[in-house]
Amino acid sequence: MMIATTPRRLAALLGAACLFTAGGAVAQQQPAKPDPAPPPQVDIGAPAPDATPDAAKDTSATNTQKPTNDAPPAATPAARRRFTHALHPRDPSPSTAIGDTRYQAPPGLFGDWRQARTWLGKRGVEVSARYVSESGYNFTGGKKQLATETGQADLGAKFDLDTLAGIDGGTVQATLTWRRGRNLSDDAGLNTLQQVQEVYGRGQTVRLTELWYQQKLGDRVEVKIGRTNPGSDFAVFSCHFENLTFCGAQPGNLVGDYWYNWPVAEWAGIVHVDVAKGVYLQVGGYVENPNELKNNFFIARFGGATGVLIPFEAGWTRGLEGGHVGSYKLGGWYSTSDGDDVLLDAAHQPTVITGLAPLRHSGRYGVYASVQQQITGTSKDGKALTGLGVFANVTQADRATSVTDNQVALGLFYKGLLPGVSGDVLGVAVGRTNVNGRAARADLLVPGTPVRDAEYAAELYYSITPVPWLELQPNVQVIHHPGGVKTLSDVGVLGLKAAITL
Repeated sequence: MMIATTPRRLAALLGAACLFTAGGAVAQQQPAKPDPAPPPQVDIGAPAPDATPDAAKDTSATNTQKPTNDAPPAATPAARRRFTHALHPRDPSPSTAIGDTRYQAPPGLFGDWRQARTWLGKRGVEVSARYVSESGYNFTGGKKQLATETGQADLGAKFDLDTLAGIDGGTVQATLTWRRGRNLSDDAGLNTLQQVQEVYGRGQTVRLTELWYQQKLGDRVEVKIGRTNPGSDFAVFSCHFENLTFCGAQPGNLVGDYWYNWPVAEWAGIVHVDVAKGVYLQVGGYVENPNELKNNFFIARFGGATGVLIPFEAGWTRGLEGGHVGSYKLGGWYSTSDGDDVLLDAAHQPTVITGLAPLRHSGRYGVYASVQQQITGTSKDGKALTGLGVFANVTQADRATSVTDNQVALGLFYKGLLPGVSGDVLGVAVGRTNVNGRAARADLLVPGTPVRDAEYAAELYYSITPVPWLELQPNVQVIHHPGGVKTLSDVGVLGLKAAITL
């Protein structure tokens, strides 16, 4: 573990941790009170549950007395919006949240943990634990046929500081992740641009993936500081599919050398503002530090920063009050760190010919759009419960520094395909990852080097939830022109994604 003296510029970030510690002490010093019914907890990362608690279904029997005078009864105060992001669900699809490796897991196998979850919930603490396994076997393509398994265990805790310390609208989230296993793309020599097991990567190690403090300011503004990653806040997309083409924030799939998705964490600050009903704007800053990718630390790195990633996003969410739900996002990013030119050296000659250091560019950038829309079926609290939903993700990165410069993914989810099958979801997606034409020109200049173009991927999965704590999701993937090389044989993969929540 590497912990250096805290720089002054990070004092605000560490102040969040001090605030949380002090809040816990205040909560312990307060006199004991009878335990009230636990307040409703809104998880800004996980989709809303499908079932309405019995206590919330009918409250007519709890207030039967009529007013004793002619004055109208006082209006009941509207429920306070605890977390602004909860008004904009990250994933309106009907897929289960059990196997989505980017969201906090719902309760599972051990349910209430012998009433420990209820006890903690009354005191403002939500806990989660899960293991997700992804297996794959390439029945065609690659250098050899092989079966591998990889997985991720995660343990999370969310602290409602309103309940713990009387800090209205304050939240702290901490998440540990552990990744292990083997990667089929590498071990079988598939040569794919996008991994066929999305949960693999960024170091098979234990990480503190989240440690952030979030504060609501009034009814419209929310700030978040601490350890997080841009893919958890911007261009957010689910990870129901096993192929990385259809998983997570798309920019991280293209420019992963400076946009770090889950489970990597960075020092960051984000401001989110609701500007109209269902409409929001947000902007963030993430300290870019390649040392965050190393394995020999646990919490954070303070030295070695190369710049700041500044993403921005405008979004619109519809259907929160009934009807078909939808989510529409348009955004972009700018990185202040320097990047290597994919073709030229400092003298503007091809690097592959001269062998000199690449030309350095000051700043890197890109844009993205993401759409999810329910077409048929029912919904609740911004989450599709049944029926058909479609999605489209498009990202374009700058052509000066990005080897893979654009990606397009289209697909659909359908829940309720087979009557009587618990939690069944059908997912279908197709996508294209393009190799920058300037990088392809460099391929042409080296005799015997395959010229790269674009990689095409498709995946079909069918997910069932035989018991509430287990998800089983067999899938088949086909990758056409792996690595963008037209002369390589297509890759076919049989996969199985399985998730257990505890």
